[in-house]
Amino acid sequence: MDHNVKKRLTWVEMYLETRDAGYVCRRCGISRPTLRKWVQRYEKQGLDGLQELSRRPQNSPSKKVSSQEEGWILTFRKERNLGARRIQNELFRLHECRLSLATIHKVLTRNEVKPLKRPKRKIGFKRYSRPIPGDRVQMDTMKLAPGLYQYTAVDDCTRYRVIGLYKRRTAANTLDFVERVCEEMPFPVQRFQTDRGTEFFAQKVQSLLMDWGIKFRPVKPASPHLNGKVERSQKTDLDEFYATADFKDPELPDRLDEWQHHYNWHRPHGSLGGKTPMERVCELAEETPFSDEVSQNYDPTKEHYRDANYRVDLELQRLK
Repeated sequence: MDHNVKKRLTWVEMYLETRDAGYVCRRCGISRPTLRKWVQRYEKQGLDGLQELSRRPQNSPSKKVSSQEEGWILTFRKERNLGARRIQNELFRLHECRLSLATIHKVLTRNEVKPLKRPKRKIGFKRYSRPIPGDRVQMDTMKLAPGLYQYTAVDDCTRYRVIGLYKRRTAANTLDFVERVCEEMPFPVQRFQTDRGTEFFAQKVQSLLMDWGIKFRPVKPASPHLNGKVERSQKTDLDEFYATADFKDPELPDRLDEWQHHYNWHRPHGSLGGKTPMERVCELAEETPFSDEVSQNYDPTKEHYRDANYRVDLELQRLK
């Protein structure tokens, strides 16, 4: 039996045994749409359905970059103002086309495309990040359209992300998303950092965090830079994913799952030296604490219910 077929059969058998798609995806490092595709093929065609269909092109031109690929590159720059690295990422994500950065630069230069203007960083700028995965997870929400909001959670250390779509920003949806984050993050979450949005301050949400031994650390008002990583990751979603997405598409949640998997497992991250978030997670695996260690270090006497009003919150801390 072919190695790839054997691997896919393992995914399918694990799912048919557990009926838990989330567990299988985390265990095998695949996305839900990928698992769904192979399960459906197996149910219809058996082992034959697990064979990969040929993707060999009918024509093999001698040119390294075809006219179609060159058109994609120029369109990405003209319509979406993407740099070479992001163009490389989008070529693979949308068209399964792999081109080097040097090749993309040659196409842009040959067509006399002006370079992008990059904003200059302030003098003395210093990038910071927590040393251990799960030490701090930044969480935020973003309105996409009327009745459509995205919840986003980003690990400060590895940039590993979990994202989800909801119709409203409510305590119930926040509870659901927190449970999803704790389930899908490949390490225990020690603390959540959010802005002062009222959806994060509901008593049910804070009670759940206390029960699970997770610290809640809201930032000061008018301090979006403290949640900079999740803010920038949401801008990436707007520039790279939602630029080609249809908000009315009924399969939008599935496409978002595929984008999340691509971001975590395949998309190089500039602040990680070109590594993917999952590669960074694996690098720090030996230093990452287990859940029981995190629980032992959690001190419930130091935690209290927070108020969305910053001044009231300060007064409550003084009275404690």
